[in-house]
Amino acid sequence: MPIWLFDLDNTLHNASHAIFPAINLNMNAYIAQVLRERGLQCDADAVNAERIAYWQRYGATLLGMVNHHQVRPDDFLREAHRFDDLQTMIRAERGLARVLNKLPGRKILLTNAPRRYSRDVLRHLGLHRHFAQHVPIEAMRVHGRLRPKPSKLMLRRLLAREGLVARRCILVEDTVINLKSAKALGLHTAWITQYLDAAVMRHVHPGSGATAAATKRPIYVDVKVKSVGQLFRRLHQLR
Repeated sequence: MPIWLFDLDNTLHNASHAIFPAINLNMNAYIAQVLRERGLQCDADAVNAERIAYWQRYGATLLGMVNHHQVRPDDFLREAHRFDDLQTMIRAERGLARVLNKLPGRKILLTNAPRRYSRDVLRHLGLHRHFAQHVPIEAMRVHGRLRPKPSKLMLRRLLAREGLVARRCILVEDTVINLKSAKALGLHTAWITQYLDAAVMRHVHPGSGATAAATKRPIYVDVKVKSVGQLFRRLHQLR
């Protein structure tokens, strides 16, 4: 039986609708505060550039802030995920619980989001009972240091710790760089594209202006589908 490693944001729900814009505003406010306290340039353009550059370089803005400004991860995650009413911001395709129940094998949530936020989203969607394990960003540590996706070292440690065989695992993601790392370790990979907008795709393929629908499937992606709901009929390509 396969082992499914599911991402959360823009994979199991539409984070681009309201959640990501709110997180970006929260991150910008926190980054501006940190830069201001250190006497660095903190106007809107400088802050935006810093946030995007760290995301592109490390796969998570958090790592850039930790590495370059020595912020505390818990402080950053708390401030980035402050919402007035999270439940009203969540959008997802219908029938997800039925889809997950139909997919054979054990399912693990593997997300660069923090534990409390990802738990709350799963519970609101009614999906928490379908996951045997929840691995949030706080749990992605190697030798005491945060190593979130796309870290190959973290993935290796996770496989070893859980006694998982790479060729039996399927990573389901919206972020292709994470899929690339997984494929290099021998995992199967599924790319979910329905919540990716043109702005996101420009970060994935800089200068292209591409959309997910128009972008070819990279060689390290076994299956490219619009939604999680389409995975079951593509199972034969993931084994």
